[in-house]
Amino acid sequence: MSFEHDGIKQVEKEELKELLKNQDQAPIIIDVRELDEYEEGHIPGLPLIPMSNFPNIVDQLDKEQSYLFVCRSGGRSQNVAMFLQNQGFKDVSNYYGGMLAWDGEVKSGAEWIVKDVKEIKGMS
Repeated sequence: MSFEHDGIKQVEKEELKELLKNQDQAPIIIDVRELDEYEEGHIPGLPLIPMSNFPNIVDQLDKEQSYLFVCRSGGRSQNVAMFLQNQGFKDVSNYYGGMLAWDGEVKSGAEWIVKDVKEIKGMS
């Protein structure tokens, strides 16, 4: 069951698993960790945009789109969500507990390193 922290919706593990199953209605889910962390292990199918890149790409993101952010423990992803909310984004949320709480499938390697945000639906 989701809850709110500092004005940001927090998504818990079981809800994230459901969102991953029904990706047609799901928000765009983005891993915001660093490349080495992502390569070590990430949720399959999630793109990587490191937290430090967001100030550079914020103008390329669709403010009407729904986003959910994932990191190691939920701290950096919370900060990305708060940053975007401060930039006028309405529907941003955080995966509470991050990869430390994740017990689902994990993939290693550089599966999807975003070089151009146009690669991700909902980003122009």
